[in-house]
Amino acid sequence: MSKEPKETNWALEHIESRKSLIRASYDSIAEVREKWIIKNRYFYKKLGASLKFIVEPGKGVLLFRSELGQVLPDLSPQKALGVDICQKMVSFARKKYPQYSFECADPEDVELKEKFDYIVFYTLGDIIDIEKAFLNAGRSADDSTRLIVINYNYLWRPLIVAAEKLGWKVPQPTQNWLNLPVIENMLYLAGYEVVKRYHQVLFPVNIPAVSWFFNDILAKVPVIKGLCFLQIAVAKKIVNRPADGYTVSVIVPCRNEKGNIADAVKRVPKMGKGTELIFCDDKSTDGTADEVRRMMALYPEKNIRLVNGPGICKAKNVWAGFDAAKGDILMILDADLTVIPEELPYFYDAIATGRGEFINGSRMIYPMQEQAMRTLNIIGNKFFSLAFSYLLGQRLTDTLCGTKVIWRKDWPSVKGLLGSWGVEDRWGDYELIFGAAKLHLKIIEVPVHYLERVYGETKMTKRLQNGVVMLRMCMAALKKFKFV
Repeated sequence: MSKEPKETNWALEHIESRKSLIRASYDSIAEVREKWIIKNRYFYKKLGASLKFIVEPGKGVLLFRSELGQVLPDLSPQKALGVDICQKMVSFARKKYPQYSFECADPEDVELKEKFDYIVFYTLGDIIDIEKAFLNAGRSADDSTRLIVINYNYLWRPLIVAAEKLGWKVPQPTQNWLNLPVIENMLYLAGYEVVKRYHQVLFPVNIPAVSWFFNDILAKVPVIKGLCFLQIAVAKKIVNRPADGYTVSVIVPCRNEKGNIADAVKRVPKMGKGTELIFCDDKSTDGTADEVRRMMALYPEKNIRLVNGPGICKAKNVWAGFDAAKGDILMILDADLTVIPEELPYFYDAIATGRGEFINGSRMIYPMQEQAMRTLNIIGNKFFSLAFSYLLGQRLTDTLCGTKVIWRKDWPSVKGLLGSWGVEDRWGDYELIFGAAKLHLKIIEVPVHYLERVYGETKMTKRLQNGVVMLRMCMAALKKFKFV
């Protein structure tokens, strides 16, 4: 009796054959990989600096295609797991970096049991099933995890092939055809959204002055940056959750705002599971603190608290409120009530449902009430909004709206960055925006109606002096965010 021919799945055979070729390719260079890295130390130093800027030290890092683990010391992780398909490289990495864990596995199939703060794909160029790898990585990600994807611009492929043939670059197997739009689409299919994009290294070899000009100047120009060799996307999980599960702390910084206190108490709506109203009195001389105490007695059912500010500036007054807050979500509402309290639920919904992680109010959408903002202030705000949108890589239309919202769990990380920008921000707006951008939080804006104040005098005086401070902030952002 003849045997029936065994069925063959040619597709699976093709995939397994491709994986075997990739493993064999890396096995062949494993023993000399470190020499190639040393030979191209300038490029790898630039790559390490970019990742170091993105990844907070002391966090958990999962590194796919970890090779020899050479990038991990730059990231200073509290814990780290490297995953690579080449057993030889994994063995080398374990010997060189015993403080970290390494595993030999495909990114698509490795079994992951821990959660990590950062998940880094060191390359996607020869991963067989990228979407499956992203989905698998999601098992180690929560809502706060940042997924970092490193891609080598395919426009450079002819030069790379030539460099490999000339012995200037380590040989690699055939690479996937990838660019940032393709990667962003694959991330979206796997349930991620891109928060920030980086373009780095226009000239990957070190020639004094020449490399600096190409990589630190030309590579920052909007059109030219698309030619950079190194492309990095920072993404987060797409979150869609109900909005009613969180508590809120509304921080009201006030200095001589006695006439606005009662209005704030009556008009701030209850949000989520509960709302506390924290008045931060910055050593007022008009009886503001006494008025807060009167409101506490009149409305015992409302969770009203009084916090004493340091009397230095609005920023430090707000920070005192943040430190005292107990809610899951922190909101700032200026005591002048020029941003109307009735619109705070829009901010709550935006952050609670996961549409954004740092919510910035924008007064530049709806028409303003007459005299709410002077013409020169409007022009300056428009200019600085455009400047900071470019510098931070996230769109902003209003940098100085006092109403800003952030998760309390993110405040310690933002607080750790306060004062690190080289310019004193007495209002606190830029400290918060810079901190959110540095942490790669998703920044979105909520339009607000902006009205004239009805009590007291504006604290935003000395417009030219403030303009100089904002220009210095621009220079600080240029240095911190562009010259990475």
